[in-house]
Parts: sequence; structure tokens; C-alpha cells
Amino acid sequence: MNLHSIKSEWFSNVRGDTLAGITVALALIPESIAFSIIAGVDPMVGLYASFCIALVIAFAGGRPGMISAATGAMALVFVVLVKDYGIEYMFAATILTGCIQLALGFLKVDRFITFVPYSVVLGFVNSLAILIFLSQISFLIQAPILMYAMVFATLAIVFLLPRMTKAVPSSLVAIIVMTTLVFIFHLEVLSVGDLGTITRTLPPFHLPDIPLTIETLLIILPYSATLAVVGLLESLLTASIVDEMTGTRGNKNREVKGQGIANCIAGCFGGMAGCAMIGQSVISIKSGGTGRLSTLVAGLFLLVLIIGFGDILAMIPMAALIGVMIMVAISTFEWHSIREIHKVPLSDAFVMILTMAVVVYTHDLAKGVITGVVLSALIFGWRIS
Repeated sequence: MNLHSIKSEWFSNVRGDTLAGITVALALIPESIAFSIIAGVDPMVGLYASFCIALVIAFAGGRPGMISAATGAMALVFVVLVKDYGIEYMFAATILTGCIQLALGFLKVDRFITFVPYSVVLGFVNSLAILIFLSQISFLIQAPILMYAMVFATLAIVFLLPRMTKAVPSSLVAIIVMTTLVFIFHLEVLSVGDLGTITRTLPPFHLPDIPLTIETLLIILPYSATLAVVGLLESLLTASIVDEMTGTRGNKNREVKGQGIANCIAGCFGGMAGCAMIGQSVISIKSGGTGRLSTLVAGLFLLVLIIGFGDILAMIPMAALIGVMIMVAISTFEWHSIREIHKVPLSDAFVMILTMAVVVYTHDLAKGVITGVVLSALIFGWRIS
């Protein structure tokens, strides 16, 4: 890399990248904690993962301005593994995921993203939104009326505030308001601190405490293979979206390798596997971030918030996070794909719906995408025959 490209990627937009990075870091907190809870692990796992992945991707990634951290797609894959085998197996699966992605990077699999039909992409995104929404419902079963009221209040703030101002992330404002209400009125509600300890420390180096046997490998391999595919698919799709938004072109093969390195490091520092985030990357671009500095600032500022304000993070009511995640699900869902379904070919609509159905039924994003791609290939073969 020559001096011109370094200046272009890192220092061509210092003010915009810095402000965008700070905004993204603030928005990452509620999602990182919420995704940890989805996976059934301590909130620090998601926070540490987001910090490590953002920091590594800033240097190793192939798409400047794109944000990578702990994501809902990856958290959903971990649910069964954590429940059946524990968190140490999750750390091992994260490291193996990174190794698989790194190997796929050397095999140049990034070129195969062009073979994924748009109908499959829509099914993938929509099913991800549905799974995130369903994961929040369990917290609301037999919950007190106060919790429902706080969830609805959070939804109202997140939905209405952007219509008045976009200077600050509406999800952050909602969380601050709800946390303040709990503090002032001493409300007895479920909080983040009730689900795990928020520690104001740097992520420690930690190798998974598991037996190094073939049996262990066979346990984590299916999860790691799924995570590798889901992570790369979401990262490459996000990279394509950012390419279109900025009118520039990133290095997708470098992105694949970068995701692998980031996940290997995250697994060694108490984090779970992650990938590029469509929502946060869009926030970064719209906030003025176009370079690698925005991703680096996001990771570093997130760490500052963890160490400096860990006690406050523990006070965040779960109702606020549930409201934020429901809005994430609503904004992630591609509603036009349903509204305009009568305008697209019947085969494309069927592929999208089948992809969604398989993912929601199996809770496996990779299976849904593979099903959709195979069906699209069969339909294409039938047409040209």
C-alpha cells in the first residue's frame, strides 16, 4: 500500500470519520448488549467482541467506512451451542470460524457473492429481521405491565425522534431516557446488570478451556461452518451496499480475510463471532464516515464507554433494549419486498418466501441461503432448457 492510498483511506476525512465513529460507538452499545442476551451470554461478551472486531477490521478489512462488530445473525447461531455446551465452546467456535474464513479468503470465495440472486438476499435480510423480533418476545411473556409500557415508550422515541432531529442516535436517547426514569423513580424492572456483570476492564487474553479432541471439533465445526458462511454473506452484501452508497469499490477478498482475522482475535479475548453490520455501516456513511478512521474511532470510543461508564451500562432496563431491538428488526425488514411482491416474477417471489421460511423454521441462515441459491439455479436451468 503506497502513501497516497494510506492518506486516502485514513486521513482524507478526519472530522467526518471521527464524528461518525463516535455516533456508531454510541449506537453499538445497546445492540452489542442485546445480541449477547440473544446468544445467552454475559453482556461483556458482545461488548468485547464489538471492540475487538471493529479495531481489527479498521486495519485488516477491505471496505473503508464499513462497520463490523457483534451481530444478530451470528448471535442467533450461538443460541443452541451455548445452551448445550457452555460459553467456552462458543469461544472455540469463534476462533474456528475465523480460521475457516481466513482459509476461504485465500481460496478467493468473494467472487461467488455475485451468484447469490437478489431474491435470496431479500429472503436472508427479512428472515434475519424476523428472528431478531422473535428473540425479543421471550422477554415479554408474562412480563409486568410496566415493562410493556417502557417497551412502547422506547419504540415511540426511536420512531419519532428522527423526524425532529438526527443529531444523535434515537436508540441512544431512548435508552438514556428509560434508564433515567428507572433511576429517578426507583422502578423495579429487569436490567442488564441482572443478566450479567458489566466489568470496567480491558478484555483479557483467554484461550478456550475445552478438551482438544476430535469430539470437540465435531461439536463446534457445524456451528463454525454456519457462522463462517453467514458472516461472509452478510459482510459481502454489506460491502456491496456501501460500495453503491459511496460510489467507490472496496477489496472484497481482503474483507473476507479481515473478517477471519478479526474473529480469531475476538475469540481469544472473550468475544463472540461477528461480521459487518448493515445498519451501523449505513449510520456511519450517513454520519459522514467514509474512511478506515471511522471504524477505528468506533472501536476505541466503545472501549472508553465500557471502562468509563460500565456501572451506568448495568442500570439499562431490558425493556429499553427490547424496544431498540424490535425497531432494529422493523428497520431491517425489506418492506418493499412484500408491498411490491405482485410486481416481480412468481419464481422470484417463491424463492424469497422459501428462503425466509427455511431460515425461520431452522433458525439457520446458511441453510436458508443455500436452499434459495439451489432453487434459483434449478429455476434458471428450467427456463433456459
